Amino acid sequence: MGVDLGDLAVKTEVTLESLSGKVVAIDAFNMLYQFLASIRQEDGTPLMDFSGNITAHLSGLYYRSSRLVQNGIRPIYVFDGKPPVFKKSEQDRRSKVKKEAMEKWQKALEMEKPAEAKKYAQATSRLTSEMVEESKKLLQGMGIPWVQAPSEGEAQASVMVQKGFAYAAASQDYDALLFGSPVLLRNLSITGRRKVPRQDRYIIVHPEEIRLRETLDSLSLSREKLIYIGILLGTDFNEGVKGVGPKTAIKIMKEVNTLEQMKNYVKEKYNYEFEIDPQVIVDFFMKPPYAEIKEKFSWGNVDSDALKELLVEKHDFSEERVEKTALDMLASFKEKGAQQRLEQFF
Repeated sequence: MGVDLGDLAVKTEVTLESLSGKVVAIDAFNMLYQFLASIRQEDGTPLMDFSGNITAHLSGLYYRSSRLVQNGIRPIYVFDGKPPVFKKSEQDRRSKVKKEAMEKWQKALEMEKPAEAKKYAQATSRLTSEMVEESKKLLQGMGIPWVQAPSEGEAQASVMVQKGFAYAAASQDYDALLFGSPVLLRNLSITGRRKVPRQDRYIIVHPEEIRLRETLDSLSLSREKLIYIGILLGTDFNEGVKGVGPKTAIKIMKEVNTLEQMKNYVKEKYNYEFEIDPQVIVDFFMKPPYAEIKEKFSWGNVDSDALKELLVEKHDFSEERVEKTALDMLASFKEKGAQQRLEQFF
């Protein structure tokens, strides 16, 4: 879920074409969860193969990544590792929410209310270890690099941007800003024509670019103070203070200078005490664990046999569509200077 800084961040609308030639470190879990939530039937049933295995993560990852590549973008997917111990309480809370959503989904199906069922179904998505491994195999077959983070994927992606391995971190969440990524890209997975949930209309979604320095300057805040705001609103590690939204959080920042003062402020005014010491969260955002990158990344080493085995033979994807998409992607790799050329596909 991440912290919601949507009302505070300074956003600039960009296009996929304008990102051509740029390396983007993508929060893999964040994007895969989006596919699992959105690629569903009208009653909320997830996309599956003939054997009943969920394939939404593979479908979204394959076709969306291909579109990014065809626009000249060089993606690197960053996978989450072991979460910090202080994330457990928030994970438990979210598991409870998913369980409740599952019950509501089943009830809506029984009552034959597909629109309501789909709404609840989207909150039930679970990313299994098998799905993660399949996603890595798919990326390898596509010739797209991936990185295993020791902890949070957004932290790893943010450090990679700081160190010059990527132009931007990509995620729907804003946590990358708290982790110090100079540039955050949003909407890469949902760019294009999209139906408004529970409404009979469509909108065009464009990628958004958010620069950390520009946002901090607009708010007259330091990065550490932005983390304070994130803690007030709620992060992946804490639930946040009930009754405190973005505007209120900004006002609180004008009245406090230290973390201890912030803790005392919300205790007195909101009768709220943090379950987890905010200093632990601040330290994690400021200096997160990350894996050192020792080799240069490369794109375009496509393994046609691996793609066919995983998508077509194992999960019943259309061979014709898989082949066409792969050929389009290969043409783009060739045009943009990919390292390896494939003479024949399938």
